[in-house]
Amino acid sequence: MPDYFSYFCGVMSFAIQISPNQSLYIRDPQATATGREILRNAIPLMQELGFEKFTFRKLSRRMGASEITIYRYFENKHKLLLYLLSWYWEWVKYSIIYNCHNIRDSKKKLEIAIQTVIESNRRNALVDYIDEELLYALVIEESEKAYHTKCVDQENKEGFFLTLKSLKTEIADILLEVNPGYAFSNSLASTILEMSASLRFYARHLPSMSDVKDLADIDQQLFNYIRQVTFAALNC
Repeated sequence: MPDYFSYFCGVMSFAIQISPNQSLYIRDPQATATGREILRNAIPLMQELGFEKFTFRKLSRRMGASEITIYRYFENKHKLLLYLLSWYWEWVKYSIIYNCHNIRDSKKKLEIAIQTVIESNRRNALVDYIDEELLYALVIEESEKAYHTKCVDQENKEGFFLTLKSLKTEIADILLEVNPGYAFSNSLASTILEMSASLRFYARHLPSMSDVKDLADIDQQLFNYIRQVTFAALNC
């Protein structure tokens, strides 16, 4: 299985701008050194403590800054979590677009898209204030807390999940290239995203819930399974 994701990370330039929904922040954290420090420190701290125990006060102590500094960028920790998840979702979408560029074979394109979703935890040195490996761990463990809430309908109306839906659409369009008559492209695209995260979580924490035999080879095993399920659903 060629390493498309590492190739993408090796040649991607800053021409690609990861831009989560502006309603998630007060001031763009990527635009200033202080904002980038917030992102650099928030990801490992939130992943370490869990979303419930994470606070802006603890983040400010880790940064050696005042708590009010963080509030100049984010209204609350819920929007910070949504921002980080949105960054990840858009990063994966751009990775798929890049890796599938000029690929004519629709089935090959789908394989590359699946692999890219699975391997999106690879570090990218070009964005040094985002640790993609820790961010992916955060996605696996905390993402449901971002949208399994009483406010999800209102937040959806405000566009908080546009990047997730855009990533889903990118995958769904590839599914339809493989089988234009397939009636469940949106559901299957969402399933691919969910499976890649949930099965990795099960393999690490509830191993009897998955068939992963060796964590050292988890990417390949997840690829084999998700590819099989996807192509079977498409009747390929």
